[in-house]
Amino acid sequence: MLYKRFVLSLVFLLIATSSFAQQPLSSKKTGIYVDQYGVIRWEKGNKEAAFFGVNYTVPFAYGYRSVKRTGITAEQAIRDDVYHFSRLGLDAFRVHVWDTEISDSAGNLLNNEHLRLFDFLIAELKKRNIKTLVTPIAYWGNGYPEKDEDRGGFSSKYGKQRALVEEAAFVAQERYLKQFFQHKNPYTGLIYQDDPDILAAEVNNEPQHSGPKERATEYVNRMVKAIRGTGWTKPIFYNISESPKYADAIVKADVQGHSFQWYPTGLVSGHTLKGNYLPNVSKYVIPFDTIPAFKNRAKIVYEFDAGDILDSYMYPAMAKSFRMAGFQWATQFAYDPMATAYGNTEYQTHYLNLAYTPSKAISLLIASKAFHDLPRSKVQTSDTLFAAFRLSYKLSLSEMNTEKEFYYSNTTTSIPLNISKLKHMAGVGNSAAVVYQGSGAYFLDKIETGVWRLEVMPDAIKIRDPFAKTAEDRAVTGIDWQQQAMQLNFPDLGSDFTIKAMNTGNVFGTTAVQQKFNIQPGTYLVIKKGKKTSITANTPYASLKMGEYVAPAASAKEFLERSAAQIIQESKQTVAGSKSIKDVNDLRPLGILRAVRALTTLGENFLPLFDPALDQEYLTLYNPDWKNNGLQYIPGETSSQQLLKLTVSKTGESSLLGFQSYVGDHLKLNPGNLRQLTTLVIRVKTTGANPAKIKIGLIDADAHFFSTEVSVGSELKDIEIPLSSLKQDSQLLLPRPYPGFLPLYYRTPESASFQLKTVEKLEVSFNQDLEIASVYLK
Repeated sequence: MLYKRFVLSLVFLLIATSSFAQQPLSSKKTGIYVDQYGVIRWEKGNKEAAFFGVNYTVPFAYGYRSVKRTGITAEQAIRDDVYHFSRLGLDAFRVHVWDTEISDSAGNLLNNEHLRLFDFLIAELKKRNIKTLVTPIAYWGNGYPEKDEDRGGFSSKYGKQRALVEEAAFVAQERYLKQFFQHKNPYTGLIYQDDPDILAAEVNNEPQHSGPKERATEYVNRMVKAIRGTGWTKPIFYNISESPKYADAIVKADVQGHSFQWYPTGLVSGHTLKGNYLPNVSKYVIPFDTIPAFKNRAKIVYEFDAGDILDSYMYPAMAKSFRMAGFQWATQFAYDPMATAYGNTEYQTHYLNLAYTPSKAISLLIASKAFHDLPRSKVQTSDTLFAAFRLSYKLSLSEMNTEKEFYYSNTTTSIPLNISKLKHMAGVGNSAAVVYQGSGAYFLDKIETGVWRLEVMPDAIKIRDPFAKTAEDRAVTGIDWQQQAMQLNFPDLGSDFTIKAMNTGNVFGTTAVQQKFNIQPGTYLVIKKGKKTSITANTPYASLKMGEYVAPAASAKEFLERSAAQIIQESKQTVAGSKSIKDVNDLRPLGILRAVRALTTLGENFLPLFDPALDQEYLTLYNPDWKNNGLQYIPGETSSQQLLKLTVSKTGESSLLGFQSYVGDHLKLNPGNLRQLTTLVIRVKTTGANPAKIKIGLIDADAHFFSTEVSVGSELKDIEIPLSSLKQDSQLLLPRPYPGFLPLYYRTPESASFQLKTVEKLEVSFNQDLEIASVYLK
């Protein structure tokens, strides 16, 4: 009996000790804590927490410089953008602080303009109830996309690699962290520990460890100790995805959780990616679950984005996969300041702003709802239908539909579940509840029966590819302020309601006739006929005021017209006069030479899919060894032709190379000929000593891949493959998702039959040297 009591006492002691170790580290209020199972919980009530938002950079580096050059103050830019964060329902902010701009080489904190603006941003976020994750060390220079300036900080002196192994760098970072976390925000009067809206810290941004693993553990623990020494009791996270070989060393450190990122379509393709990329975001696989201590650590996503994609179906899919993997914080990188979003110059591969990319912004709103609503760690069996959410690549659509909320990123045919109970709406385009002819986003919130708040953004006009090379003097999107037709089909408003302007300077007002009216950008009260209300522009609503409104000024019409004329002139030099295409703008996604080639093959029993001379921009390569494997374009069989030469440094399966090329445009321009095309042809040879095996196939719009294997000899010749011989298979995920531990292959869970009319991509993979002249259908 005494033995049993001893054992039970010991068990209870261990449980209590384990539980206590994961509770807040002092009696100070910390907002959140990480429990013994690695779950982030609110301190008040112990309920699970979830946070979703963006990274944003205006206080620092190019973000600061580029906004300043517009003549808009950084403070005004921050106010404007934070309003839009709140309008989109975001509740999380994170950015890697450019320590190089607020420190000296010894690690002393510089109380300068950049630190002041960071504090100003935190204070503005606080007003909107948006929570902050602080990442005080970035290591980055402050230049990109311009040249770095040597600001004399410790990161400029040591760089990322030396900073993680050298003793002098450790000391400088310890000094910096102590001063950073003891610093008082002049706008809140609080040190970061005492600000309840600053929830946690991440030691640094994307550390890439080298050297002994013990040194890596020591580094993390010393930085944590420096932070804790300031009185910081909130959770501390450390990145684990950038140095996966050091995962076991990182998990040994005294942190409460680990940070990850996700760039499922790679970065900097140099053009808008076309095709269905839902396979790239189907699942987030974490390879560290085999480390016992990792299972009790919280998981956050510090950065994510679907780079180079303008369509609006990816963000909720990513949110779904994050929740399946157990993440409780996710912040997109990076939201474009409204002041500079016209040119997308800050990060060419990212483009997100409510005014300039309205559909993507509403998609982010829907993703935030999904991230908060979906249960943590619960499997969702569909990539396109889960809980209240629907996604469609073909419609470029994200959608959420519940009794109280209805959101959609593009025109939808869905019917609100219960329009009489609907309280919140946001959208772009048309639905059963709202018909709107403009291209900007709109928001509708029911204030009381017969009274709605309506917010309408101006039209966004695409000028050129936002993911191509950008410049501050070249707009990729224009803004147009026009009256547009709108129809509201809400039962509580009736058919002849009034529309009253609320935002400063807006004098527009009208009355609906049979639910229809014209509207211009602004914020309004929509009031049922005969309804009395005391609401004013200053009446609070959630974290907003009823009359608040932020939108960019209209682009100069001369500028928009000049830009459009320039693009058309570039296009029609070689294709003007074609009767096969209604508008020269239909050819813009193809490129000039691609369009000419497509036109010249119309009416023939031949359809080109891949030409090395013309399709370099559309080729996405899988190459796990860029240092040793080679890609060249060499002279072809005639002076106008080229061969794609791909060399493999090693043999065997580990040497796999592959590529995909978007071919959907060719098929769309030739729909009448597709019935006559029965054979896939690749003109190819191997330069190796032995015949090569290659896999070749076609991917359709629903992400089904159909392929076969063929043998390639040393003579350049056509290899003919009957389309009927293609079998469903697993496709490569390209561009290769990052981090690199994520899956390389994807196969749709359902079976399908091959239909040429739905094909969008070509895929070829191999592990021996090849020279490819062309791929076509006949």
